[in-house]
Amino acid sequence: MADAGPDTRPPEGLKANAIGFVDALVIGLNSTSPAYSLAAAIGPLVALVGVYAPGVMLASFVPMLLIASAFYYLNRVDQDCGTTFSWVTRAMGPWAGWLGGWAITMTGVLVVGSLADVAVTFALLAFGLDGWVDEEWVRETLTVLLILVMTAVCVIGTEVSAKVQNALILAQVACLLAFAVVAIDRVYADTGSLGSVDPAFGWLDPFGAGGAELTAGLLLGVFIYWGWESAVNLTEEVENSATAPGKAAVWSTVVLLVTYVSVAYAVVAYAGPAYLAENAEEEEFVFALLADEAMGAWDWVVLLAVSTSGLASTQTTIIPASRTALSMARRHALPAHFGHIHARFRTPDVSTWWVAAIAIAWYVVVRRISENALFDSLAALSLLISFYYALTGVACAVYHRRHLTESARHFLLIGLGPLVGAGLLLWLLVESIGDMSDPANSYSGVSWFGLGPPLVIGIGITLAGVVLMVVWRLTAPAFWAERPAVADPALVHGDKES
Repeated sequence: MADAGPDTRPPEGLKANAIGFVDALVIGLNSTSPAYSLAAAIGPLVALVGVYAPGVMLASFVPMLLIASAFYYLNRVDQDCGTTFSWVTRAMGPWAGWLGGWAITMTGVLVVGSLADVAVTFALLAFGLDGWVDEEWVRETLTVLLILVMTAVCVIGTEVSAKVQNALILAQVACLLAFAVVAIDRVYADTGSLGSVDPAFGWLDPFGAGGAELTAGLLLGVFIYWGWESAVNLTEEVENSATAPGKAAVWSTVVLLVTYVSVAYAVVAYAGPAYLAENAEEEEFVFALLADEAMGAWDWVVLLAVSTSGLASTQTTIIPASRTALSMARRHALPAHFGHIHARFRTPDVSTWWVAAIAIAWYVVVRRISENALFDSLAALSLLISFYYALTGVACAVYHRRHLTESARHFLLIGLGPLVGAGLLLWLLVESIGDMSDPANSYSGVSWFGLGPPLVIGIGITLAGVVLMVVWRLTAPAFWAERPAVADPALVHGDKES
């Protein structure tokens, strides 16, 4: 049969048509946390590739666009908020699907605390409360409170979430553009206080820095683009659910490309590669230094951009994890209570609060070890991200395998493109494993079981997922009765609504 089985969704599900295309696009953009991602990556990236940082960001865009195409076409034939979990299950079976869902859920757990911490830190800096930043208990308390508040916003409703996100993206983009304009203006006016260099078109050449540096730079690129698929996790709550969420995901990657390359040009031109390389170890605080240098008394504009970026992404990053858990519960791949939907708000309240609770626990415990250990847990994200993005690309081609030769568009956009994207990400996954195996490459610089902490964290999360999967398989085998299928031709060709 073409279909994977009967629809297991309860009649009273998530709130349909709660938001539109623009809202989904904004949520996809905010999930990547553009200002924070730039702040965290620009220093280390320039340290690796120098003035070719914009080119590496351009190269990193290629696999993201190809995987976004997979998300678009898979969403057309299966509008399930579980996205990768649901699609991989239908195409490749329950074992692969469960691991894909586990990877998505754990990315949220790993990163939410760090995003909230960034939002709090930069808000304190923007308001001149620098002394509070050094008070660990103040930052930690405010971070936990922020996670709880943003989780409540997620539970109260998707419409409220969208309105909050719309305001935050406007503030974030306006602040970033203001910084970029001022920085470029000062470069050409020769009024900068750092080692400014004139922008050049050749900076867009990703191969200018060499092979090894390009590989490491692309790993950073995967991190800064990650998150755009949150728009598709809201597919059951978006108008025109068969096409709008997928289009929002694709356009999110394009908007991010323009934003990242533009700001990277401004940053590299104003500060110069030498200054950025010297301060690469400051991570996201490189932006704080540049804000003070470039904008003087108006430095709070850039600080506020990074803060709103972390604030917005704290909320939106909870969405994929909670919706994936909901989808898994509906298919009996997780305990049923994860599939509970709030009677009034019609959001997955139980799974949302569970994600928040685990994320808070992770943040508090790891931060007790050290702040570097928290950064190491973020480094482990690239393993999970590369895995489930690649899995989605393969699933797209497999699920549509009977339709790939129907037209050149199907072959390129549904088959070859997603497979190439998956291949690039799997290559980066292997490269990152090799890089993370060396403890010297970690933030902590220490050895865990002879390996770098990020790799140990990644292996630990994977093994925990496998153990839980086997236990649940033995406890509740219903989900594992599902068998791989192929896409319904009527849905592929748009002959009927899915």
